Amino acid sequence: MPKASDTLWDLAIAEVKKRENPDNDDDVKPGEVWEKSILFMGNKNGGKTTIILRCLERQESPKPTLALEYTFGRRARRHNTPKDVAHFWELGGGTSLVELIRIPITSHNIRSFAVVLVLDLSKPHELWTTMESLLQVTRNHVNKILTKLEKANPEVAAEIKQRMWNDLQRDHPDYALVDPFPIPLVIIGSKYDIFHEFDSEMRKIISKTLRFVSHYYGASLVFTSKSEALLLKARALINHLAFGYDKSKSVSVDPSKPLFIPAGLDSMSQIGPPPASDSDLGKMHATTPLELWKKVFEKTFPPKSFCDLQDTKDPAQDIQYTEYEVDVMRAQKNQELEQYKRNASKSWKEMDFDSDS
Repeated sequence: MPKASDTLWDLAIAEVKKRENPDNDDDVKPGEVWEKSILFMGNKNGGKTTIILRCLERQESPKPTLALEYTFGRRARRHNTPKDVAHFWELGGGTSLVELIRIPITSHNIRSFAVVLVLDLSKPHELWTTMESLLQVTRNHVNKILTKLEKANPEVAAEIKQRMWNDLQRDHPDYALVDPFPIPLVIIGSKYDIFHEFDSEMRKIISKTLRFVSHYYGASLVFTSKSEALLLKARALINHLAFGYDKSKSVSVDPSKPLFIPAGLDSMSQIGPPPASDSDLGKMHATTPLELWKKVFEKTFPPKSFCDLQDTKDPAQDIQYTEYEVDVMRAQKNQELEQYKRNASKSWKEMDFDSDS
């Protein structure tokens, strides 16, 4: 059991011991420490770090996330009780480094893992591509873990699959129409202050689409910005995942205001049909409701042709990672490489090739 004085190193050792004894029951018993993990991912510069710092009540200036970063927080549920631990992972680089999700999400912590997807509302042309790419890769990875668990520990696999439906009762009218994400999911629409300046029709399309996607995946949805009041709403949803705080029952679906919809509290009838004319809908060929909404959304906001990899800066040139000895050695190796290129080029030009002519 972690102590309040534990260092990050102590927690790491405890995690290794737990992985070496995977048969231990992960259920939290009275007096035991609650331990959860959350992965934050989404658009580059979308505000993920700001949200994490606010959740942990840290007065720090956010820095760009290089690749995959880790921090943690502790909270006591009651007075004079051990502090629970929440592991916060943040994936940088937008969609370019999505394969790194395999590092934090493992078969050892899958029962206590959740995902927070942060989408930049000020960039609607990147919204669907970012969302689809990140959720698809994450879902595929989680499903592979569940497939292995079905053989190694079928009871745990069955428990996780059953929990997917916890927020949607069997008598819910949309029970047969949704496809819940395999682990808890929160979708955060960031930069609401910029989004609020958009044309009302554009806001309506984006809001309805994100409501549908969130409901379809069994996710909670919240719009936020740097506003303290909005950050507190996002924090409430995250604290529910991280520390088991009571889940908010309040709902805000007014498209002229920031959305706040906890999982399971929306419905297809309230969301309405995709925002397109009947004639346009009739011309669109889709095999699933999700595909139909995608086509409608991308008709208004065509996917931006961009490559995350091209925008990824070389971390070796970032001043926040300056290390004198390493930089001197790197400069020396760069000079040696350039010399090699010149020698190789010179040798290549001097080579006498046989000609068939």
